[in-house]
Amino acid sequence: MYCLGVAGLRDLPKYVLEYVAKRIAGDILLSDNPGSIIRKWREIYGLSQVDAARIMGVKPSVLSDYERGKRFAGRGFIRRFIDSLFKHDSSRDWIVTRRVARLLNIYVEGVLDIGEFKFPLTLDELLIIVKGYLLSSTTLHRPILGYTILDSVRAVEALTANEYVKVMGATSDRVVVFTNITRGRSVMVAVRVSPVKPSAIVLHGIERIDPLAVRIACIESIPLIASRIRIDDMIRRFRRKTLI
Repeated sequence: MYCLGVAGLRDLPKYVLEYVAKRIAGDILLSDNPGSIIRKWREIYGLSQVDAARIMGVKPSVLSDYERGKRFAGRGFIRRFIDSLFKHDSSRDWIVTRRVARLLNIYVEGVLDIGEFKFPLTLDELLIIVKGYLLSSTTLHRPILGYTILDSVRAVEALTANEYVKVMGATSDRVVVFTNITRGRSVMVAVRVSPVKPSAIVLHGIERIDPLAVRIACIESIPLIASRIRIDDMIRRFRRKTLI
């Protein structure tokens, strides 16, 4: 896994950094001229050869050798190179990484994490993972093949209708976790009017549930779950079940 050594990664969702890192690494490894690709990404991130080498902890002549094809770029070098790009960009509010991620259609504002499971989850397994309890009496009638975790406030402010479909990932047969909510009414109304429905919904950190939210869940036959587990803990638990 690339980019794990960079400080400040929480400023962007981990899945975004992983996807961008894999794209850069893939470009280098699959190229007939990897040196030119290394130079291309260095320039995209606005780094001089001297500055990139300094962040990587190597001499500029060493980086120059890689860019001119005099040295082979192995996994270790590529990892350090990508880390240097991210370290530089993190000090500028991830301006380049955000742009690259949007061009690759892998970043939507308000999505904290997204993934696809190795195997479908049952409702009981989901309840254990999120340490939650059912708010509705609806039984699960669809598989849970993935998950999306949304910061509800940021999502409402930033998501367009087309982007809402994107947050469903590879399939709508997934659990959607809404964080940063009060009583759950607004997010459930949004689900009610959307043509795309998730398999299950988790309301994270909620203290008082709006009865209308529960009624909508019953009407739509979507299991509605409350959870107060730490969100970073939930992400770790989900990631143990994912394809990555």
